[in-house]
Amino acid sequence: MGLTLAYKILESHLVSGKLVPGEEIAIKIDQTLTQDATGTMAYLEFETIGLNRVKTELSVSYVDHNILQTDFKNADDHRFLQSVAKRYGIWFSKPGNGICHQVHLERFAKPGKTLLGSDSHTPTAGGCGMIAIGAGGLDVAMAMAGQPFYLRMPKILGVYLYGKLQPWVSARDIALYLLSKLTVKGALGKILEYFGPGVKTLTVPERATICNLGTEMGATTSIFPSDEITYSWLKAQGREKDFVALSADEDAKYDEIIEIDLSKLEPLCACPSSPDNVKKVKEEAGKPVAQIIVGSCANSSLKDLLIVAKVLEKYKVHPDVCFEINPGSLQVLENLVALSAFKSILEGGSRVHQSGCLGCIGMGQAPPTNAISLRTFTRNFPGRSGTIPDFVYLVSPETAVASAVKGVITDPRELGEYPKIELPEKFIINDTLLLPPLPEEEAKKVKIIRGPNIVPLPAFDPLPEDLKGIFILKVEDNITTDHIMPAGAQILPLRSNLPAISQHVYKNVDPDFAKKALELKEQGLAVGIVGGENYGQGSSREHAALAPRYLGVRVKIAKSFARIHRSNLINFGILPLVFENPEDYNKIESGDKFVIKNIKSALVNGERRIKIEIEGKGEIFAIAEFTERERNCILAGSLLNLAKEN
Repeated sequence: MGLTLAYKILESHLVSGKLVPGEEIAIKIDQTLTQDATGTMAYLEFETIGLNRVKTELSVSYVDHNILQTDFKNADDHRFLQSVAKRYGIWFSKPGNGICHQVHLERFAKPGKTLLGSDSHTPTAGGCGMIAIGAGGLDVAMAMAGQPFYLRMPKILGVYLYGKLQPWVSARDIALYLLSKLTVKGALGKILEYFGPGVKTLTVPERATICNLGTEMGATTSIFPSDEITYSWLKAQGREKDFVALSADEDAKYDEIIEIDLSKLEPLCACPSSPDNVKKVKEEAGKPVAQIIVGSCANSSLKDLLIVAKVLEKYKVHPDVCFEINPGSLQVLENLVALSAFKSILEGGSRVHQSGCLGCIGMGQAPPTNAISLRTFTRNFPGRSGTIPDFVYLVSPETAVASAVKGVITDPRELGEYPKIELPEKFIINDTLLLPPLPEEEAKKVKIIRGPNIVPLPAFDPLPEDLKGIFILKVEDNITTDHIMPAGAQILPLRSNLPAISQHVYKNVDPDFAKKALELKEQGLAVGIVGGENYGQGSSREHAALAPRYLGVRVKIAKSFARIHRSNLINFGILPLVFENPEDYNKIESGDKFVIKNIKSALVNGERRIKIEIEGKGEIFAIAEFTERERNCILAGSLLNLAKEN
């Protein structure tokens, strides 16, 4: 029986465990990436380990999220990150160089390698034949220290592509079609591996778009083969030496298979307010639009912006529309200029911003009140845009620019003949803002710069024998990390200051959450949270676990958890328990007192069934499905505590 590509790469990096779905495995990590919203904390965690230098083949620190410098906080973080990179042998991508996933695809992605990133969209590099996985910052810090990454072996879902996309239909539409089938939780515990003749019709940036949006389906990662298309991309980047041909065996056995006829797809959009609320663009056509943005790690490549430029050679942006462009990287911007496409974008009526995440992470670009905003972003969770309520649609660059010139949601096929797009055989490469690591002896002399907003991590106490406390919040299905730990221009700059950022936990759900939690913590009581299905979906931000832990949260019980958030909870000593009977969700209300007796002993003994006593309501049972390593981490109080013990 033949092997899948994902299996081959995992097998070549396997440190421990068996490649059987559901079994815990540990894999060697070749590369890591961080971005500034998660990186400050990741490097504070790495410092506590006490090494002189990272142990990976390559690690990169990107600044792309917190690039608005409205006061000293972000500027101080950037100086801290740059000095840390100098000190520990890390590449540093300065503000303005671009979005981490776009730059990594351009300059560092290597077929057959493993990449762990403190950003949920790290699987973007799967478009270049990598096993690239998003994780919490502490997991990335451990990988930089040379430790393997632990995960449960995913199932491998093969996506067989055949046919060819019709004009005005894009890679984004492939991902949206899959989202309509799988939903935001349908790929949990799975790797999406693309194969079939349709793969050859897609460029590396298009493949990267599809891998990027696999995150919104809950996938562990997504991957394309490395072929002649990959070679052409690497050659255009001056990196042909990094090419390795990789693919699944012809008789590879997949756990599941989905087939997609690319020729049958049409322009799609994700309607407010979830990435899986997918409809055909023509079904939404005619609705007035106030704001449209092309950008994000999913759709800000040169090809994406060239289609915008070509349309704006012929049309102007509608006067009632604010049309904004966020180039994915300095390289994209410079090549647009060289190809005379930037001129068309400007003269067509666009507003161009610096290369970075910007509105996708809620850092500016909030839409107006009661107005539709179309975005080529990754997520349209409620309020993520910075405006509440918001009406955000996720669309392709083709749909975005067509709607921009018409002033209403528009099926791009209405524009007629599809423009001819030709990518250069050799990109203009400018790595001025990409700083290489210092030699080790020189690096040891570097002094790390710390501003007043950079606060050391507190100590985390081990798990007590009994947990007695109150469930102070109950939430519904598909709660996101944006609900738990909001982003935005006011909160993101606090990522390196745990006491300050913890005041914003669940701020938009219950403004008094932090106050109530701290009061219970001071009384020696545990704080509990009740959730529904897919609790913690969305970004990899470990602050959605770290800040609640600081406030005294010790247990979360839900119907199911998103992968990265569950790992982050365990990393910081919070118990993620699953209802044995999902109907018991209805028995608990906010304010209910609870006791979990002998929980420490239960974990030490590897017990799976945990009794929770609810005052005045009797008892319910939850499942503690942990590996030995996960149990030890929770018992120790955090992964850092466990690492110090070992």
